[in-house]
Amino acid sequence: MIDMDADAFEALVAAELDRLPGEMVDGLDNVVFVVEDRPEDGSLDLFGLYDGLALTERDRYGSGELPDRIIVYRQPHLDACDDVVGLRDEVHTTLVHEIAHFYGIDDERLHELGWA
Repeated sequence: MIDMDADAFEALVAAELDRLPGEMVDGLDNVVFVVEDRPEDGSLDLFGLYDGLALTERDRYGSGELPDRIIVYRQPHLDACDDVVGLRDEVHTTLVHEIAHFYGIDDERLHELGWA
């Protein structure tokens, strides 16, 4: 388990987001990234969540729509990792996983690709 305050963790998430390939993030329209301490149920087994409607499920999407959210949970990451290198890897995997849900890639396919 790692001890890291919320500001430092948020900076780490932002740095990992900046490291993602442009082709992965350029299509993220009306999406915000949020860091929260834990999921609503308080569990430590959920690292992230895509809260929105996948591109493959949208028939129209216009102005005035609330943004989709990708939530990264701090405490589950800290609890699961032994060092900062492992934490960066896990945050990276979480970001890729949740962004994939935005593009309509389901958990089964993510497992096949090694991202779940």
